[in-house]
Amino acid sequence: MTGLLLFALLAADPAPAADDEASENGSDGYTPPQPTVLQALRFTGYVDVGFVAAQGNGSSFAPGDFRIPADYGVDAFAPAVNSRGEVASTDSGGRFTNGFLPRSVGAGGAPTFLVNTASVDMRFAPTQVPVMVFMRMQLMPRFLATGDSTRVLLQQAFGKVNPFSGAELSISVGKFDSVFGIEYLDNEANIRTGITPSLIARYTTGHSIGAKIFYRIQLPALWSAISLNVAGTNSGSRVEELVGPDLSLTGIPVGSGRLGYELNLQRVQAKLGFSGLVGPRNDTRDVGSKQWAYGADLRISAFGVTLSGELIHLVDEAPSGPFRALKLTGLGLGELITPFQVSGGYVQLQYAVPLTTDWLTGLALYGRYDRRNATFSGFATVETMRFTAGVRIELFSMVAVKAEGLFNQELSGAPDVANDVFTSSVVFTW
Repeated sequence: MTGLLLFALLAADPAPAADDEASENGSDGYTPPQPTVLQALRFTGYVDVGFVAAQGNGSSFAPGDFRIPADYGVDAFAPAVNSRGEVASTDSGGRFTNGFLPRSVGAGGAPTFLVNTASVDMRFAPTQVPVMVFMRMQLMPRFLATGDSTRVLLQQAFGKVNPFSGAELSISVGKFDSVFGIEYLDNEANIRTGITPSLIARYTTGHSIGAKIFYRIQLPALWSAISLNVAGTNSGSRVEELVGPDLSLTGIPVGSGRLGYELNLQRVQAKLGFSGLVGPRNDTRDVGSKQWAYGADLRISAFGVTLSGELIHLVDEAPSGPFRALKLTGLGLGELITPFQVSGGYVQLQYAVPLTTDWLTGLALYGRYDRRNATFSGFATVETMRFTAGVRIELFSMVAVKAEGLFNQELSGAPDVANDVFTSSVVFTW
């Protein structure tokens, strides 16, 4: 019965036949047609298919390194293979790890094809009211030791209200992108120029549940704009592999925000921002154990060249009292909880080649340099760097073909291991 009622509503003509008062006056009165439910509801998405080959066993763990927890002494996120930041392997050789690990595609050192992501977006935005509802569902087929496994992720689900028609002000509630820095703008494979995220993306590009407010004021005389993006969320800006976003363990939200400046000239655009974050760690119920971070970002585009970069310093404070030994995750005991701090950043140079045809609609070359210094209390500082180079080719404005090489190097605090990666991706956007 519900289906028949919905069909009748969609099939009905939403516009009135005529305006009676206009007909009586003999004028050419016109009532524009109102959008139907189907016009207000829009589905989009993409499919990301990759091919990857990693050195060694696909992980950053060295065979002769017996320090534990094993993930405290390496950068397990370094051999990334896709835009999700997943790695070829997290095989530690049987050594104890403490949960500071990325997700793995389970490929190891064997070259393989992958369906990285099948993503579907649903957007409902009626024109009559200043409200938008957005949801993003993603499927990731993966191989586990017990066999094939497909993960389904509700990556975003939020509602947004624009209360004032004359101001760029929006209020969002739900699960949404981070507001820290700028790399979260390139989270999705169909938007990101390259394939893999930076070495600091794990701290700035996560999705959490809460509320945020965005406000921008235009300065037309200066060809500029100033924006403020602030949020209060369960877990802050880290990816879910590091901190669970679905529940606040302390009952106190994590505050984050970015103050930005934009210069929009005809041929030159520049964006500068300063970000901050403070609140309780969401991997423990200890309200006195804080996390805080600050960062800066810059993006300049001119004559087909884009230079972008970002810096961050983040600290996880030590727990206190009964929380000193273990962190509590959900309802049970979890891993050891350890003070942690990290400093890092990246700089990326991208060039859009001015060569297009009916079928070749985009060509870009890019390179990125990453640096990360991270320290767990009681362990040596692990200093790593990465150089990434790649190419992106766009076909018919809906197919992106990308190839990328990642050259990782452990500078200090960790054994230098063969963990370079070649990865490629074909992204179909619909």
